[in-house]
Amino acid sequence: MTKDHIVFIVDDDRRIREALIELLSSHGIRVEAFGSAGDYISAEKPDAPACLILDVELPDINGLDLQRQIAEGDHPPIVFITGHGDIPSSVKAIKRGAVDFLTKPFSEADLMAAIRMALAQDWKTRSERADINALKRRYLELTQREREVLPLVVSGLLNKQAAAELGISEVTLEIHRRNVMQKMAAASFADLVRIAERLEIPITHSRRTGGHGS
Repeated sequence: MTKDHIVFIVDDDRRIREALIELLSSHGIRVEAFGSAGDYISAEKPDAPACLILDVELPDINGLDLQRQIAEGDHPPIVFITGHGDIPSSVKAIKRGAVDFLTKPFSEADLMAAIRMALAQDWKTRSERADINALKRRYLELTQREREVLPLVVSGLLNKQAAAELGISEVTLEIHRRNVMQKMAAASFADLVRIAERLEIPITHSRRTGGHGS
């Protein structure tokens, strides 16, 4: 692990925080620790792959409640730690996306395994988000006509059907299609279809032909 990662710790027990800081630092991991959920929420956080080690019992906001509150935002994967673990709480936490639910005292091996899993998960999430954002930027570079051509083309309509739907010639349709392929950096038609699916572009079928036709 490298300093490119960061692990956030939220635990109201100072001794636990200090022990975790020492342990993770020995593994070359950058650490930021907080004594309450409120301190964590209000803190400015670096834009880096991260993991949140979160105690269940906190003085202000219960750890499970915090998990629910931040569920809609971009937050790092959570590893719960607790001295009062119970099966219903652990099941609830895991169902909401927690990577693991460790009961104190937990082993260093179990904690490090959970952290590695959480960091790998965050790397993947960030990579996928970056890919989607890049696709969105390319999509915004399309002209209005090219945005009309894209859903027709990926629906599987023939060029003549798509052209008829838009009231343009097949030659013009083909020009727009090539421009879309180039701007979206699609290596093939199948690649363009996958891009449209990732951008959740509605597939449009011709109203004139009523489907694919031949």
